[in-house]
Amino acid sequence: MDAIYRRKWAAAAMAAGLALAGCGMPGAPLPPSLNLPQPVKDLSAVRAGDQVTLHWTVSKRNTDKLLQKGNVQARVCSRQSAGGVCATVATLQLAPGAKGAFSETLPAALAAGAPRVLTYFVELENRKGRSAGLSNGAVVLAGKAPPPVTGLTAEMSKRGVVLHWNPVAGAGKLSTTAVRLRRILLTPPAAKPQTGMLAPAPEPVQQNLLVPAGVTPGRALDPNIQFGATYEYRAQRVVRVTVAGKTLELAGASSSAVRIHAINSFPPEVPTGLAAVATPALNGAPPSIDLSWRPDAETDVAGYVVYRRQEGGPWQRISPAQPVVGPAFDDVRVQLGRTYVYAVSAVGRNGLESARSSTARETVPKP
Repeated sequence: MDAIYRRKWAAAAMAAGLALAGCGMPGAPLPPSLNLPQPVKDLSAVRAGDQVTLHWTVSKRNTDKLLQKGNVQARVCSRQSAGGVCATVATLQLAPGAKGAFSETLPAALAAGAPRVLTYFVELENRKGRSAGLSNGAVVLAGKAPPPVTGLTAEMSKRGVVLHWNPVAGAGKLSTTAVRLRRILLTPPAAKPQTGMLAPAPEPVQQNLLVPAGVTPGRALDPNIQFGATYEYRAQRVVRVTVAGKTLELAGASSSAVRIHAINSFPPEVPTGLAAVATPALNGAPPSIDLSWRPDAETDVAGYVVYRRQEGGPWQRISPAQPVVGPAFDDVRVQLGRTYVYAVSAVGRNGLESARSSTARETVPKP
């Protein structure tokens, strides 16, 4: 028993000694942190007129994945050619995790001449001025920007919103530059949007409409609108240049905004193709004149109204008070041997009625 006890005591003592050694003895030394901010990866740049605006995000951690403490310095620079010097244009102090933004007016030399590539970078530096490298490059075009759009107006038409602006002087009958129209939906979305497979897709809050060069200058139609909504439009001229297989844009300054409430104050199109065919009295059934016409392709048509007159007489409405839904109507209030003249009109969901169609004439045959 003494031997067994001594062996157990020795094993316990050894385990305790190892535990104490692990707590008291230092492990392998860790390399010191350089505290270099992680490089920016989401830099974006937009040029409008002679103004360039940058946006990016400052990482919360350094390259050792440790949380950064205190502000970091963001050096903004631009480079005109690959491999060239990235010239500093500004330095900013930003907190870790902050959204960075910078805007500058291009120097006269960069705002003139032919379109050419200009690349911006952001470099985050620690307190010792050291960094882990430049951000991703954000490319814009230097060079002379197209002139701003002036005189922008908006008006409603049956087909949508018609926009007008002043064309460039000397442009002739066709535009030499593209125009981008930026549309914002100002009407708040419905509290309970429709759901299901047949529900319409929700209208985007912001959309762009590009009017290409080579079209009639100073005019565009936006047909993709919803009646009852309110929209805001801005316009800017755009020069499109292909560089290394990529299409880049040099945009002029944005115009002043115009707003329009899309009210449907237009009647439907006039119905066409009206035809009248007489049916004689058969088997005790009264005679009639069957009318048919081409249905309107418009989605806002509520129905049709049928009119009739006799030779030399006034027009009278012979259809019910509610518009006729389909493009057909049977007139059973006719007399044998009489000649009747017919016309139809379309009624919109807004209650407005179109002009009457071309007439159709038919005589009820005598037996």
